Order: sequence, then structure tokens, then C-alpha cells
Amino acid sequence: MNMLSQLVPAAERPKVPASPSRHKPRILVVDDDPGLLRLLTIRLRAENYEVEAVEGGPQALAAAGRFRPDLVVTDLRMEPLDGIGLLKELQVRWPGLKVIMLTAHGTIPDAVQATQMGAFGFLTKPVDKQELLDQVQKALRISGFGASDENWRAEIITRSAVMEEKLAQAQMVAGTDARVLITGESGTGKELLAKAIHLASPRRNKPFVAINCGAMAENLLESELFGHEKGAFTGATSAHRGLFMAADGGTLMLDEIGDMPIRLQVKLLRVLQEGLIRPVGGTEALPVNVRVISATHRDLHQLLADGQFREDLYYRLNVVHIEMPALNRRREDIPLLVAHFLAQIAKESGARKIYAPEAVELLATADWPGNIRQLQNVVRQNVALSQTPIIPVELVQQSLGGTSGHLPSFDEARDEFTRSYLSQILQITGGNVTQAARLAKRNRTDFYKLLSRHQLTAEEFKQKY
Repeated sequence: MNMLSQLVPAAERPKVPASPSRHKPRILVVDDDPGLLRLLTIRLRAENYEVEAVEGGPQALAAAGRFRPDLVVTDLRMEPLDGIGLLKELQVRWPGLKVIMLTAHGTIPDAVQATQMGAFGFLTKPVDKQELLDQVQKALRISGFGASDENWRAEIITRSAVMEEKLAQAQMVAGTDARVLITGESGTGKELLAKAIHLASPRRNKPFVAINCGAMAENLLESELFGHEKGAFTGATSAHRGLFMAADGGTLMLDEIGDMPIRLQVKLLRVLQEGLIRPVGGTEALPVNVRVISATHRDLHQLLADGQFREDLYYRLNVVHIEMPALNRRREDIPLLVAHFLAQIAKESGARKIYAPEAVELLATADWPGNIRQLQNVVRQNVALSQTPIIPVELVQQSLGGTSGHLPSFDEARDEFTRSYLSQILQITGGNVTQAARLAKRNRTDFYKLLSRHQLTAEEFKQKY
């Protein structure tokens, strides 16, 4: 039995995430004509596509978040949200998602306008079967669907709906060359997501290079990024290509971009605008083809307000924004991550250990200000210090120190809410029990019982308010 099976029930174990080539292409079809909707669904399913069919724009937006389509085929004329309005919303929420418009002959100019706004293409009604299939295949091929046999997201361990949403967004943008800004607290896995985007992109066979912009002095960072010529500064006995050139054709991740000095921000902006690199001490500008993904745990809006980050660079980098959730927002992933880390350690050192059930519970309910990185460190420390094959809860408590939190039980959470509600309603009525009971839609006797159970008295609110 492996580590994961000892920690997580079989029904809850994570499935191996499917790479883009390992699931059927998912197509969302939107049309307010039930007959046409049924016909399109039959045609697409006959070609082994997974199809979700809805009869309007609002339903399409709701379905897209749940179904995570690889392509949307939508009618142009719909109420209350037409195809163009739907296109705009899809572009905001899922950049890179391809959309094909369906239009009657008289609305072709509108379809052309939609194409100019970012729609992949349009088909006229009645829809020819072969034209539909050709457009669908072309859209999926251009979006990068099925182009890679690699498990692009293998390093990201999750069963969280929040994380799945982020991964869906990442996969959609991966097929484009749009720059991505990844934000989130330290330790949430921003570099892993950047690497996943690279592996899901057409650049996957070229280098992925990452650098921390806050980890080195300004001159050294400049040299590492842009390269330098021989003799460009004291001690430079040979030329250096720099990471932009090293990542040519691939992806360069600029981690902690918020810590980049203003002078280098200016130089970076010029590179992004011109597609040319000028090494330190060099006179020749060299062409470079690099996709830039940046990341930061800092509040860039505050840095903009403080004059510490250039607004023009911000908008160059922030074409698509993905915010990584804190570990406390994806607690269901903690047992999976723990099992993953234990398996890693066992492979590296041969130390095969598991956690006692109550220890796993404590890990799953603790506060994690350092997020996944902190969780990994705690697991490694526990494995190193445990003198038995089963890691006891006491050792976890010792490792967490003052950071261990408490996830309330259902009854505790309900009682906390009820007490807060009663306090609020008594504040509103100034301690008048009759009015408070009426607002709560309870009789006075029941209301007094609730106050007594939660150790509240109307008098204290009369005195205070």
C-alpha cells in the first residue's frame, strides 16, 4: 500500500491529471433555437467531442466555469446576452478561449465585427456540417489542443475547484503568446504554474528559465537578464549571453518582479516593446523571441501609487492575470500534498513514514502563512525527527508552534454565527426584545431562550446603545 492510500480514502484519491491530449475536446454550444442546438450537439458528439448545450448567454457563462470548454460555438443573436456580449465576458474570464459565431445571412457584418473583436470565425445558418467540423478542428488545433503528449500540469497536486479554475485559465492562455502576471502569497506555487503554462504552450520544446528579481544586486541582475560584453565592468573577463538570450524561443519567468529596480524596469520595458536586447557594454541590438511570465507576492497597485513600479511596464506585463490561491483556500489539497511530499522523501532517502490520522487532521486545519512551501518544510522536518514509522500528532504540534489553527466544527460554526446574529439584531433594536424577535421571525419566548443559550442579555445592549 502506498503512502497516499494510507492517508486518503480510495474514493477521494486524486486522479492523475489529464494532459490536453488525454481528454475528449470539450465544446460548449450556445443557441436559443432548441432544434438547432440539438442538431449541432448530435453532429459534434458523433465526432467524439464532449458537448454541453445551453440556450442562452448567462447559462453559457455559468456552464463555462463548471464545464471548462476548449471551444465555444455560439449564436450571435440572443437575448438577454447576445453573442458579442458573451464573447467579451469569455475573453475577460478565460483569455485564449476560442469562440466560433453562428449567424444568419443578414447579420454577417455583425459577425465580421465579432471576428475583429477576437472571435475565431463565424458560420452562416443553415450550418453546413463539413464547414462546422472543419472550423472546429482548426480552432482546436490553433489553440494547442492535443499538440502535446506531455503531462503539463503533473507537478501541481490538487483536487480543489479553485485551483482547477486557475489551471483551466492557464491552459487556455498557454496556446497564445500573451504575457501572464501571476500573483499570490509566497509559497503558493507561482513558479510551478508558470512552468505548467510553458509546458502546455507551443514553446514547450524550448527553454524555460526563471530568475528571482529580488535575490541579487542591481548590476548583477542586469547582467544576468540582458547579458554583458567582455570588459563591460570590472571583473568581466568574458562575454555573457544573459537569460533573455538563453530563453530564446522559450519562456522567461521574472519572479518577484515587484522588486526590480526602476532603472531595470525601463530597460525591460524597452525589450518588450522592441523585441531587441542590448547587452551591458554592447552597442549592437540583438533580436530575441521570448515569452515573459512575471510573478510577485507584492501589491503592484500599491507600488504604482508609491512610484516604485512603472505603470507602462505594469500594463505590458499584465495582459492576463492569474491569482494563485493561498493554501487556506484549498484545504482539501493538504492531505494530497502531504502524501506527495512523503512519497518524494521516501524516493530520495528511503525513509518511508506516514502520519497518524489525528496528525493529518491537525495539518489540514492549521494556519499556513507560508503556504505549500511551509507545509513541505514541516513534512520534511517531521520525517527527519520522527523516531517511529508513524509520525505522531505531538511532533506536528511541536513543528507548528504558535501557527496551528483551529477549524471549527459545524456546531461551533453554527453557534458562532447565531451569537453574532443575535448581537447584531439587538444592536439594531437597541436591546428591544419585542422588536428583535419580530425581525428574527421568532416569538418572544424562543428568542429569550436563544439569548440565554448564547449568554446574551438585552440589558447590555440597552446600556451600550
